[in-house]
Amino acid sequence: MHFTSVNPATGNDIHSHPAATSDQARTAIRAAGRRWESWRRHSFEERAAPLRTLARLLRSDAEAHARLMAEEMGKPLEQGRGEVEKCAWVCDFYAERAEDFLQDEPASTEALRSYVAYRPLGPVLAVMPWNFPYWQVLRFAAPTVMAGNVVLLKHASNVPGCALRLEALFREAGFPEGVFQTLLMDRKQTARVIRHRGIRAVTLTGSVAAGRSVAKEAGAKLKKSVLELGGSDPYLILEDADIEAAAEACAHSRLINSGQSCIAAKRAVVVEVVREAFEEALVRHMAAARMGDPLDPEVDVGPLARDDLRSDLHQQVTRSMEKGARCLLGGEIPEGPGFFYPPTVLTDVRRGMPAYGEEVFGPVAAILPVRDRQGAIRVANDTPFGLGAAVFTRDVEEGERIAREEIMAGSCFVNTFVRSDPRLPFGGIGESGYGRELGRQGILEFVNTKTVYVA
Repeated sequence: MHFTSVNPATGNDIHSHPAATSDQARTAIRAAGRRWESWRRHSFEERAAPLRTLARLLRSDAEAHARLMAEEMGKPLEQGRGEVEKCAWVCDFYAERAEDFLQDEPASTEALRSYVAYRPLGPVLAVMPWNFPYWQVLRFAAPTVMAGNVVLLKHASNVPGCALRLEALFREAGFPEGVFQTLLMDRKQTARVIRHRGIRAVTLTGSVAAGRSVAKEAGAKLKKSVLELGGSDPYLILEDADIEAAAEACAHSRLINSGQSCIAAKRAVVVEVVREAFEEALVRHMAAARMGDPLDPEVDVGPLARDDLRSDLHQQVTRSMEKGARCLLGGEIPEGPGFFYPPTVLTDVRRGMPAYGEEVFGPVAAILPVRDRQGAIRVANDTPFGLGAAVFTRDVEEGERIAREEIMAGSCFVNTFVRSDPRLPFGGIGESGYGRELGRQGILEFVNTKTVYVA
């Protein structure tokens, strides 16, 4: 079995890599276990040194990494450069902060000495997606190796080049063999690896279906798991919002990574009194985006990563229109090679339509009209997902209240678009998964929170 990379801008095969055999997977797990026994005893500075080197390596060859992403999954070149810089940032962040995050915490008891210690768990399996093929891996791996764990990566099957390049980068940075390993595996092999007694925990970023599968396998063996799944983020446009700024933020968020982002602005929940003005502004900003070859530095929107993803997206658009949604922009598959889909705006999106209740993974913005702000809050929460959300209003205090108290999501931003940040925890609720990455909370996910009591 082989994993083949396909250039989504042309539909042509790029390269092919053999899948790991069962024996190779078992050998990798044993190597990870042996390496963990020594790696967990390294000081924080000894762990941080190669992580800082990794950040420098990423920055020094950012163009090549961005080009690889563009060729394997269609990310526009400028956005790929930004992803590489963000990866370097998260490496530097945890190299600097991990020791503080994992300091022993004294507890006042009757003991001579009592405290909470944070100790590493062991080998952790990461099942990662294609849409941010470097960032999704490193936002997990940087804190995990700094905590004293070791990593086995099962990356998405359409980005094997990125997966192998990441393993090579860890070696080049000076990490000992076995701290970070890539395994090119299919789903059946992945399930067997999760069940292997040498794997202590698992994390997944991906679809709801994939999350359920991984949670089932991990749960059967009582292994810790962290899941970051889909999202259908609502952006509430209230009657006193700055419409131009809100539309610009929504369009920017919706078109990041050609719309293939869990925290994109997928549902614009717009109070009726400003609906017409918002529609006009959003269409204008979406229409201004340039679609084309992701290697062209002037391009804003590249192809979707796979042809089947484009077909699924178009079906969601057409079924929503059949149920009464109106298409204000785009909505048709262009002729020519590649898996392109144009920036699209749907309005009059209501309950029962795919654009209302499903995750729409592509450059398609949905406008959901509501009567007032209470209706906006109700519709925003009318979803099985709970990853991110945003509120746009000139009343910042009220926007903060709504964000803090009313919206059911793991992250809620006011007057700007949702994004991840190494300094802040990231994750969701409901069908968007559980657990957190990033911030202090992210490094604490894969440690043993140990009570030490000395009488």
